[in-house]
Amino acid sequence: MSDLEKQDLKNKKVIVRVDLNVPLDDTDNVTDTTRIVACKETVNLILEKGGTCILISHLGRPKGKENKFSLKKIVDTVSSVFNQPVFFYEDCIGQGAQEAISKLDQGSIILMENLRFYQEETLGDRVFAKNLSELGDIYVNDAFGTCHREHASTVVITEYFENKKFAGKLLQKELEAINQISNNGKKPVLAILGGAKVSSKLSILYNLIKNVDKIIIGGGMAYTFIKAKGGQIGNSLVEDELITNAQEILMLAKKLDKKIILPVDIKASKDFDNNNQISTFNSKEIDDGWMGLDIGEKSIEIFHQEILTSNTIFWNGPMGVFEKELFSEGTSSICNSLKEAKEKGVNVIVGGGDSIAALKKLGKEEWVGYISTGGGALLESLEGKTLPGVKALM
Repeated sequence: MSDLEKQDLKNKKVIVRVDLNVPLDDTDNVTDTTRIVACKETVNLILEKGGTCILISHLGRPKGKENKFSLKKIVDTVSSVFNQPVFFYEDCIGQGAQEAISKLDQGSIILMENLRFYQEETLGDRVFAKNLSELGDIYVNDAFGTCHREHASTVVITEYFENKKFAGKLLQKELEAINQISNNGKKPVLAILGGAKVSSKLSILYNLIKNVDKIIIGGGMAYTFIKAKGGQIGNSLVEDELITNAQEILMLAKKLDKKIILPVDIKASKDFDNNNQISTFNSKEIDDGWMGLDIGEKSIEIFHQEILTSNTIFWNGPMGVFEKELFSEGTSSICNSLKEAKEKGVNVIVGGGDSIAALKKLGKEEWVGYISTGGGALLESLEGKTLPGVKALM
């Protein structure tokens, strides 16, 4: 993959596929600028090297041209984050779009209208991709979060930019973070996986167990593993159809001399909405009628020690129902332990919507470590897959 920093971009029109699929409130205000901030480094690099930025992105899942999904609504926020004017054009292809770009001064930024106003974008249509390619001289993909899709703007468009297609700074960082987790991280490498279901992370578990040194499993997915080891889990969440898979992963870990760490105690309740009935159980001896909703104090301490004896850490998924304050302690403790590890020089990588939501809700996103912008793209990468959008740049 060629290096964008080494390219002559002076007076070049650079098409940059960014991921500006940001959340909006009821009055169309952007509620989280993370994805806008994330692509700023690439935009600044292009401008510093004398290029003009043509930003292309999607927003939501519109069915045709729906005003509520217009990228015009975020132009002011993008402009504020980039600290310079951002022009807008109401389409993303066609002669009018090309003429608007031709009138820009060198060093300008223009945001084109939502790619997904055209169904050809998600269908990977070749004619649409060619029309997009005619907007500029060079193509840059900086939208890691869409690289797992074979869309016109991430894959097909690259066919029209032989030797003129590059990864942006954000995409490079994301790929390096994945490489740290899967291949070149300083050992021991620890993965912390939580969240509700084993099924959503089964392929990741099979792949990670070969590459990392130890895996902490918490959240709802832990109970399938506890039951697979013969534990009594009461009314806790379980995927019985995956018991055999859980046993296979545990056996594979033993065979490869890898460590899987499960909770030893659980904070449970009889009723999900009844916060008055809370008790702590040995994780293998949860009484009937009780459901595990968080990890207990002993587990918190064990996980803390595992974190502090690791040199590369990846975290994906909460340890319990962090949305409820009474069951947020486990997830909060993971955040605190990761902070301590990071302060000691440990490489900490966080990915996945639930983990990021937990960081923000608990007010801890500022200091935990590298936060990935990719959801499905990150998870597919950790399954060992080469993402279509990345392969297209090679």
